[in-house]
Amino acid sequence: MSTLHGSVCFEQARRVAVFGGTHNEMSGVTLVNLWVKNGAEIQRKGLEARPFITNPRAVEKCTRYVDTDLNRAFSPENLSAPGGDDLPYEVQRAQEINRLFGPKGSPEAYDVIFDLHNTTSNMGCTLILENSKDHFNLQMMNYIKKAVAPACCLVLLNEHPLLKYSTSRSVAKHPVGLEVGPQPQGVLRSIFESMRIILKHALDFIELFNEGVEFPACTVEVFRVLERVDYPRDTNGNIIAMVHPNLQDCDWEPLTPGDPMFQTFDGKTIYYQGPGTVYPTFINEAAYYEKQQAFVTTRREALVASTIRKFLH
Repeated sequence: MSTLHGSVCFEQARRVAVFGGTHNEMSGVTLVNLWVKNGAEIQRKGLEARPFITNPRAVEKCTRYVDTDLNRAFSPENLSAPGGDDLPYEVQRAQEINRLFGPKGSPEAYDVIFDLHNTTSNMGCTLILENSKDHFNLQMMNYIKKAVAPACCLVLLNEHPLLKYSTSRSVAKHPVGLEVGPQPQGVLRSIFESMRIILKHALDFIELFNEGVEFPACTVEVFRVLERVDYPRDTNGNIIAMVHPNLQDCDWEPLTPGDPMFQTFDGKTIYYQGPGTVYPTFINEAAYYEKQQAFVTTRREALVASTIRKFLH
């Protein structure tokens, strides 16, 4: 990457991976398995697009993971740990993925990794970014959002230093997560077609960029992760309340101080007492009970993406 006359220049994106099965979520597993058999749909001129099942043992067992969450396993400590069968399966798998698509942080790493996920929350189609300064990804998000209009496609920026985690996609130079929901765990719904369409537009963007198209500066609305909110618990750590009916399924809708947030099992309402309006998401996500998370709060903000062009040698 370099900067030239107000533009940001990137090398051509030659290698792209599409990950499914990081959590055995059915849309990504189904699409990747389709493309492993016939990848014509995701191939583009001058681009190698590789579909890949990240956690095959979990997919085979129809479980979220075997030993530990693969999407939290790509830390420097795990990737540099001495290999061996005594390591948790997902740590072994993280090291293998890092060898195949990385090494993480190196010039040899894949240019883009799309990691396909489903959520039980009512989030619709959500693109997840990890870096507000990644102008390539910001331009891609802008292109996708315009291409799928009027369908809803939101951008979640997970850049919080304490809540950001070591994702499988973080091996790439430009990591992109895609959450589509609501979809129950272990179930396939037709919303997987939305995931398919978004990925098509993303690959179209990369092909256009590689062909030399310049993308002018633009503004992208994002929802920046602020904090994790847990369920109310008793002194033994047991959950004593559920998401309030007024909040359930209201991902991305404003939550203002004084709004109902939880309802205790004896019928009392717990109200949001934050300093200002936030936009909750991942509301009542089934997989996050073990992570002690009822939802995350976000704030809306606009990011400016610089003009980008292909680096000319």
